Amino acid sequence: MTNIRHPYLLFLGDAPDQLAAKTSIGVGQWRPEWCVGQVRLPGCKADSGFPDLSVDAAADRGAKTMIVGVVNRGGVFSNAWLAPLVRALERGMDLAAGLHKRLNDVPHLAEAARRHGRKIFDVRHPTEDFPIGTGARRSGKRLLTVGTDCSIGKMYTSLALEIEMKKRGMKADFRATGQTGVLIAGSGVAIDAVVSDFVAGCVETLSPANDADHWDLIEGQGSLFHASYAGVTMGLIHGSQPDALVMCHEPKRPHMRGLPHYKLPDLQHCIDVNVAAARLTNPKAKCVAVSLNTSALSAKAAERAIKSTEDKIGLPTVDPARTGVGRVVDRLARMR
Repeated sequence: MTNIRHPYLLFLGDAPDQLAAKTSIGVGQWRPEWCVGQVRLPGCKADSGFPDLSVDAAADRGAKTMIVGVVNRGGVFSNAWLAPLVRALERGMDLAAGLHKRLNDVPHLAEAARRHGRKIFDVRHPTEDFPIGTGARRSGKRLLTVGTDCSIGKMYTSLALEIEMKKRGMKADFRATGQTGVLIAGSGVAIDAVVSDFVAGCVETLSPANDADHWDLIEGQGSLFHASYAGVTMGLIHGSQPDALVMCHEPKRPHMRGLPHYKLPDLQHCIDVNVAAARLTNPKAKCVAVSLNTSALSAKAAERAIKSTEDKIGLPTVDPARTGVGRVVDRLARMR
């Protein structure tokens, strides 16, 4: 699996807005201690909040990997990026990107990497061979974030749980299954690019046997109720063998992302179906909490949504950005 060296230099390139640099910004938000600065080209309108540095200055500060954390329409490579990326390779840095376009397929970059003995990580494109899942039990504890839809807060919730658990001295590690998560964690697999027969086995490899009191916090993908992505979700559920599920939900979302003809499922029904699927490989699997994404709500409306969801579902309900995830960790700490 991918293992990326840090400290990082964040490359924002010529991003026209914050959204176009969301990968760099996300890495900086969750792993600020790994980042030495950012590189922005003329016309860049995004800012990760880190100091603007030249590639040479970042190398002098010890940067080991340049994160190409900018996306454009179609996820293609821009020729304007070539010179700074080549210079990073010349100064001893690796490159890591989550673009659809492989950096390894850009001739000048591939040749520079070979010449200087550096690596290029195209994290959206796994190159490893994974086994078929077996469903065999393994030691350690596992939590999987699942959702009523995709792009709903599963990565955010998993990372918030890792930070809170480590703050309390608990053994916990975030296990990344998406390209941004891999760059934040420094390791992992973009699971949606794994051949379907091997998704469960890949997750078993990603979350191997561990200490009995160690928690792997596995980043969920897709939704069992999303017609486009339910397959990858099912493989993740079976391979992770979760002891605990956290259901992620956005109360104001009008329909499944990208599918206006599909309504979001009923929250309780979604929980029941995910738990039933998880019990194939872990008969004791249970949903322990609900994580709401209330970013579209006012503070008062968010408070009401959190309370009404908890009253209706009967599980601790949080919004990681507004309330933190302490109440979820309280419950995990009691699980034996």
